[in-house]
Amino acid sequence: MTSTSALVDWQTAAQIARRVGRPGPVAPRAELDDLVDGLRSAARDAVPHVLRVTRMRPAGAEVERERDASGRFTRRVTVKRPDLGDVRVVDRATWARANTTSMAALTDPVLADLDVGARLGESSAARLAGAAEVGGLLALLSTKVLGQFDPYGPGRPTLLLVAPNVLAAERAMKVDPHDFRLWVCLHEQTHALQFAAAPWLADHLAGRLGGLLRDVTTSSVELSHAPLRDKVALVGRTLLDAVRGDLTTPVDQVMGPEQKEQLAEITAVMALLEGHADVMMDAVGRRVVPSVRTIRSRFEKRRDGEGAPRLDVVLRRVLGMDAKLAQYRDGAAFVREIEKQVGRDGLNAVWAEPAHLPSAREIADPRAWVRRVHS
Repeated sequence: MTSTSALVDWQTAAQIARRVGRPGPVAPRAELDDLVDGLRSAARDAVPHVLRVTRMRPAGAEVERERDASGRFTRRVTVKRPDLGDVRVVDRATWARANTTSMAALTDPVLADLDVGARLGESSAARLAGAAEVGGLLALLSTKVLGQFDPYGPGRPTLLLVAPNVLAAERAMKVDPHDFRLWVCLHEQTHALQFAAAPWLADHLAGRLGGLLRDVTTSSVELSHAPLRDKVALVGRTLLDAVRGDLTTPVDQVMGPEQKEQLAEITAVMALLEGHADVMMDAVGRRVVPSVRTIRSRFEKRRDGEGAPRLDVVLRRVLGMDAKLAQYRDGAAFVREIEKQVGRDGLNAVWAEPAHLPSAREIADPRAWVRRVHS
């Protein structure tokens, strides 16, 4: 993996993440083989359940209408040979390396257009410093992520399932492994279906993120020339906010009002994606995942950091993980309220075109989205 980024040596970032990151729980070979096979099977088995419960289908998919006992066509359809992308069961280091590849694909074109290298004075030392920061961050995050659907990597969109984290989570929560693995895959395959049903979504998000990155990078370049005391103050404010419980990250400190508004709109879309996947993974019900209620209850406590050391709680805030949790819950509340108003088919209008995505205001006021889209 090579990159021309003026800010980050991506290959080195992946190597740092691998060296710094913890490898995960230890298990006998037979148990690890069962884990990998179980995750692959769960990813495959989740697809028909996700198609059924969401009432969505990939763009351009072949469908056939079903008949009832009398031979008459019903409203239900079956998607034939759905293609939601590839599935890879990976370790933590591989997850981190895949993310450096995707991050490079998203950020390098923007940085090249801005000619950041010329503005900063391109140097290997600067790129290695960026690699150390990104690699360290990915090493920490690689211990938390259970699964991730990646539409931005090379080749086909890919679902990454992080085997050691799934194993650690099901051990810590003492949940049924078969149920938990399927439950995780229901969430991630819902993400895969979102992007397959709305093929414009990946480019739309990339464009939004690219626009924000341009603005934030410009501010960051200016900050790089600021006195050392200003840089130290930035880090200090971020850590203080995290300890106090404010949902801020270092990037928040260099954003102006317009940039924060852009971020709020991107966050609204991410809240929709995460909230929709959270609602759908539970909607399959106990017939598919018998212990779903137990899993959800224990998983929510784990998300909230119940029993976690104070240092881990602060780290979660610095990494922005609490903000991510707020996305799940705000998005899920939005989805549930929309379904009360217009049903699941009415909700699915959100995937029709970019203009139907909710704004930041509408995530907090679902009825405003209904009035705008369904009036």
